[in-house]
Amino acid sequence: MADQLIEVVDYDSSWPDRFADQQDGVSAVLQPWLAAPVEHIGSTAVRGLRAKPIVDMLAPVRSLPEAQAAVEALAAVGWLFWPDDPCRHYRLWFLRPRPEARTHHLHVIEHGHPQAVALLGFRDALRADRGLCAEYARLKERLAERHQDNRNAYSNAKGDFVAQALRRVGIESPPRDRLPE
Repeated sequence: MADQLIEVVDYDSSWPDRFADQQDGVSAVLQPWLAAPVEHIGSTAVRGLRAKPIVDMLAPVRSLPEAQAAVEALAAVGWLFWPDDPCRHYRLWFLRPRPEARTHHLHVIEHGHPQAVALLGFRDALRADRGLCAEYARLKERLAERHQDNRNAYSNAKGDFVAQALRRVGIESPPRDRLPE
């Protein structure tokens, strides 16, 4: 299946609006399973940070097994479920509208799960520390150049930086699943 090349671009002030455009619909579909509000996560959630222009969203649910029932409902409103996600043991992962032209990613994870805590903690650490944010931007630029056509290698290569940043704010990074490269 074709996939979108990795490109890191300047911060776009429309990213929060692009999150908000999907937040209500996702919240409505997932309402029976949600444990907390849908959150904007990832680099597009950090003002001023260069990023891949794909809005990441976290939907914290009470029970991942029960939330499996939402896969069809999310598909009906344009979310493509990724059944071969190597992290499926802790999340349901979706994208829209298609792999080669992504605008959004949706991570459905149990509320309070260490991976959900890490996603929110890393976002908040970047928001709070402009130096950390600048360091992360430089890393992403290098990795995007090196792994332009290998999304999994790009993601894997960020793991140590993320773990160190989380430790600096008192969050023990959960083990990361290496994605197949």
